[in-house]
Amino acid sequence: MRRIAIINQKGGVGKTTTSVNLGAALAHAGQRVCILDLDPQAHATTHLGSEPDGAAPSIYDALIDNKPLAEVRRQVDGNLSLVGSDINLAAAEVELAGVVGREVILRDLLQADEGFDFVLMDCAPSLGVLTLNALCAADEVFIPLQPHFLALHGLSKLLETTALVSKRINPKLRVSGIILCLCEANTKLAQEVEHDLDAFLESSRASNVPWNQARVFNARIRRNIKLAEAPSFGKSIFGYAPTCNGAHDYLALALEVLGEPLPQVIAAKVKVADGVSV
Repeated sequence: MRRIAIINQKGGVGKTTTSVNLGAALAHAGQRVCILDLDPQAHATTHLGSEPDGAAPSIYDALIDNKPLAEVRRQVDGNLSLVGSDINLAAAEVELAGVVGREVILRDLLQADEGFDFVLMDCAPSLGVLTLNALCAADEVFIPLQPHFLALHGLSKLLETTALVSKRINPKLRVSGIILCLCEANTKLAQEVEHDLDAFLESSRASNVPWNQARVFNARIRRNIKLAEAPSFGKSIFGYAPTCNGAHDYLALALEVLGEPLPQVIAAKVKVADGVSV
């Protein structure tokens, strides 16, 4: 089981969009996927058609009352499950403040909940207790990044946090890749940011840091209005507009995550004419 935390302390960079649509793409490709919504704003929960009204059990009940994840999980598609969030999760930071071992609660819950190929954790745009739980439970970190220079400044702080967690709590934690989101084709700025990212990652290869094997994924998530519309219909991009550029981009990303050669797999699996995305 690959446990992946999708994090960035900056909001609006495509983190939830990536969590939901990468998860949906992997699920359509035959992988058993569970998405954990660790953001009190509950955007991933809403995106997948669940109402975050506090009436249904959520990740809050698992973290605070130690309910098994199987009791708060719901199936949203054939191979795709969701452990939702709601506004109650905003109180978890305070309620867990005095709890011994609060940073490893999610890790222990996941160890008792096998049965998935992928667990994707959609984290809040902060580096609080909830995100720390995700980093302690994860084996990998994906960082969605908008190709702007200011995003590079925030990246350094995020990498410092992963290094600290790796050193003190979770030695298996590795930054696997950076996902460029909200890309505009062929802009000079995007090319310069990508060049700087590649140079920085290459300079880290010989260092004993969690990102020494990280890469910038070849798949680029382009700006696409359908990706912005899909959450209001409670669907992933594959349920809402399976033939649009956004669906193609997340399909390419999913195949890259799976390590499958893109052209051959697309030829074998993608049936756009039938409205089937994978």
